[in-house]
Amino acid sequence: MTQISEKSIIHRQDAKEFIEDYWTKRAPGFKSLRREELQSEKMRQWQEEICRHLPVEKPLKILDIGCGAGFFSILLAAKGYDVTGIDLTESMIEEAVSLAAEEKSNARFQVMDAEKLAFPDETFDVVVSRNVTWNLPHPEKAYVEWLRVLKTGGLLLNYDAEHGKYHHGDFEKEAVYAHKDITKEMVEQCHQIYHMLDISIFDRPRWDLDILRKLGVSACSADTTVGRRLYPKKDKFYDPAPLFGIVAVK
Repeated sequence: MTQISEKSIIHRQDAKEFIEDYWTKRAPGFKSLRREELQSEKMRQWQEEICRHLPVEKPLKILDIGCGAGFFSILLAAKGYDVTGIDLTESMIEEAVSLAAEEKSNARFQVMDAEKLAFPDETFDVVVSRNVTWNLPHPEKAYVEWLRVLKTGGLLLNYDAEHGKYHHGDFEKEAVYAHKDITKEMVEQCHQIYHMLDISIFDRPRWDLDILRKLGVSACSADTTVGRRLYPKKDKFYDPAPLFGIVAVK
C-alpha cells in the first residue's frame, strides 16, 4: 500500500456516499462501544475536559457535529445543557436515539451534513465534535458552516487526530483497542477514505488553526495533550492516533 501524499489522493464524485456507507456498517458496533464508554470513567473525564472550556453558570445551547452514536451529546445533556446531535449517517442517528433512550437522556438528534448545516446563523453557544474532520471531503467548508451557526463569542471545540497519516498501511494498529471489531475489509475501506480526502495530507492541527484564523475567529489554540491525558492506558477505548483538541472563539 502506498504512502499518503498529494500524488496518492484520488478524488471521487461519490466520496460522501462512500464514507456514509462505511459508517453505516460501523453503526451497531459503534453504539456498543459508546455505551461501554458512557458507563466507564471516560464519561466523567470527557465531561471535565469539555466543561472546563465552557462558561459557568450559564444555560448553553450546544451542537454536537458528527455525533455518531451520541456519546458527546448524551454526556453533555447529563450536565444540563440543551444539546442537539447531528450526523450524516442515518444508521448512526438511529443508534444515537436508541442509546439516548437507554440513558434516559433528553439530547435530540437529526440526520444532517456537517458541511451543510440546516440551522440559522448564530443558533448555538457551543459547537463540539470528535473524530469528524478527518473524514470530511471539504473540511474548510465545514469550518465555515460551524462558525456560521455559532453565536458571536461562541466556542468551537473540535477533537480529532491525523488518522490517515497515523494508521495508514498498518492493519495491526487499526485492528486493536477501539478498532478490534473492524474487519480487514472495513479497514481497507477506511484506507480508501484516507486516499480520497485532501485532509489526509495536511499538517494538523496547524492546518486547522491557519484556516480558523483566516476565517476570522477572535482566538484559537490547539492542545496536543488530549490523547495521552484521556487515553493513557491501552484499553478497549484506546486509539493509538494522538488526539488533539482545537479551541476557538468566534
